Amino acid sequence: MRTDSSPGTLPAREHLPAGNAGTPVLDVVIPVYNEEKDLGPCVRRLHEHLKRTFPYAYRITIADNASTDTTPQVAKRLEAEIAEVRSFRLEQKGRGRALRTVWSASDAPILAYMDVDLSTDLNALLPLVAPLISGHSDLAIGSRLARSSRVVRGAKREFISRSYNLILRGSLQARFSDAQCGFKAIRRDVAQVLLPLVEDTGWFFDTEMLVLAERAGLRIHEVPVDWVDDPDSTVHIVKTATDDLKGVWRVGKALTTGSLPLDRLTRPFGDDPRDRDIQDVPKGLARQLVGFCVVGGLSTLFYLLLYSVFREFSGSQIANALALLVSAVANTAANRRLTFGVRGRGGAVRHQAQGLVVFGIGLALTSGSLAALNAASSHPAHSTELAVLIAANLAATVLRFLLFRAWVFPDRDGAEGHESTVVATHSPSSPAYPAGGFRSYQQPYQPQGPLPQRPAQQPYAQNGTTTTQFRAGEAADGTWRDSTMRLQPVRPHDSDPGETR
Repeated sequence: MRTDSSPGTLPAREHLPAGNAGTPVLDVVIPVYNEEKDLGPCVRRLHEHLKRTFPYAYRITIADNASTDTTPQVAKRLEAEIAEVRSFRLEQKGRGRALRTVWSASDAPILAYMDVDLSTDLNALLPLVAPLISGHSDLAIGSRLARSSRVVRGAKREFISRSYNLILRGSLQARFSDAQCGFKAIRRDVAQVLLPLVEDTGWFFDTEMLVLAERAGLRIHEVPVDWVDDPDSTVHIVKTATDDLKGVWRVGKALTTGSLPLDRLTRPFGDDPRDRDIQDVPKGLARQLVGFCVVGGLSTLFYLLLYSVFREFSGSQIANALALLVSAVANTAANRRLTFGVRGRGGAVRHQAQGLVVFGIGLALTSGSLAALNAASSHPAHSTELAVLIAANLAATVLRFLLFRAWVFPDRDGAEGHESTVVATHSPSSPAYPAGGFRSYQQPYQPQGPLPQRPAQQPYAQNGTTTTQFRAGEAADGTWRDSTMRLQPVRPHDSDPGETR
């Protein structure tokens, strides 16, 4: 995978500095829909756990996405009762929509979410977020499928969960073990760049987020969890599975065509400042060779098929030239994406032009071989022609790989990355959000001062001075309003009235 630096490339991970500050370190989001019964006990239990075990300042945000029962009123009462609780009100359904909206607006450097049923044992929360605080990882997930996890659930859900993860591994080459566990966390600087790339607004949201993060080379930390199934879950398994399969197809198509700018999510090599000066780091020659051989083998079969078709109505030279031309375009596109990891459409025309030059060299080799064969025999057998072409293509393949690696898709990470790598600085400022919605982030997140410790007495008071806290209903001008507010869609298609979740 190429990691060319770009204006959106993330800086190196850094440990959040310890100290006292008003902004919470952790913002735990609980997305809810018609959970009037379970919301109160869940929030109180989570708050008690954080108060007793979490060493830093924290916030609990209730993301109510279009509940039609008394869930909004329950959320307001909890906000009035517990100082660390805030609430959002969205007028559209969708767990993914709720998470993206709240995470995009949050000022906490570590963002997490968990399901309202608290099926996951809360003792896994600190191990979940600790690698993100330390700067070791970019995302963290709870895994029910890890060897040391302890899970209590029915055979039906166990089968569905494992089947879904096998589908992800087979179709999207996912290496994380559990995509569906409602217990995840992400660094805010990563979320600012990653969330605009995630399209789903429902249950496939976090799976899509994980797949894109993994493909971009971000580090995902997995925590074995103890998990007890909620028998009263309102999730519609069949519809959720159908929507997830549609999401797998959409994401797989986008990854295959290279339409996602995942280079925005790359990290520089090493997190030690001394490592950032290292140049000419090997970029996986063995993996590139394997990918090139696979693409080359498929291209050869494609070429031979085309040659056999074209040979039916033209001479050997014309059939060879046409077959080579078509297969060369496909070969360059496949190697560009799969072997050398170049995504997006930038430079695609130049790469194809250079690929055609390489095609010309291959044409000269194969055409010369055919000419030599025809000179030796006036009417060679078709099988003899194919054997000669295979030998000539093997020689052309070696030369093609060398030219692709050194000329068409050279590794420029050392020179470019050295100039554009940005070291994160610390600034107390926080982003402002325009009235009527939340803008997409353009700049990498910069840590907002020292890491807040949880005060012993009043959660948001330091030395007798109350620190102004983030509120869900605070406008960009700093005025205070009802903390439950209507939010504008983050993405244009979020206004879909047909959303069923």
